[in-house]
Amino acid sequence: MQAALQHPTNKFVFAFGLLYFCPNLYVQKMKEAIYIFIGGGAGSVLRYLAQIGLNERMSGIGFPFSWGTFAVNIIGSFFIGLFYSVSERWNLPMEMRLFLTTGLCGGFTTFSTFSNDGLSLLKGEFYGTFLLYFFLSVVLGLVAVLAGGFTGKLLG
Repeated sequence: MQAALQHPTNKFVFAFGLLYFCPNLYVQKMKEAIYIFIGGGAGSVLRYLAQIGLNERMSGIGFPFSWGTFAVNIIGSFFIGLFYSVSERWNLPMEMRLFLTTGLCGGFTTFSTFSNDGLSLLKGEFYGTFLLYFFLSVVLGLVAVLAGGFTGKLLG
């Protein structure tokens, strides 16, 4: 089934068939997609503003470090842990869970920018800064997810 859906025409036929044979399921999935779309847009704009603000404030430090991307990924990691914990504890509707996690946090954090910033450090031969950036991002990201989950449990 998965291989058959690779062709664009088959995807359309599948979506149309879902709409025809299971209109309630189709409407529910489209509703969820709209929540993700709105959350993703909001998260992306928040990321852009946070990165600009942080990079401007930290530009005078004297060595190349992607403060904006770093901070956004750590903050986003905390919030995704918090949102997962709170949504379970408070039994939030699936649409709200998707808005907060897949949408807002997915749009706010960015692994692709993290990777590109790391590559820029390597190309600039800032190997020590790259290692610091890489390990701090990964370790603090995991710690932030745990802290967010713990905070969510305390709220409930």
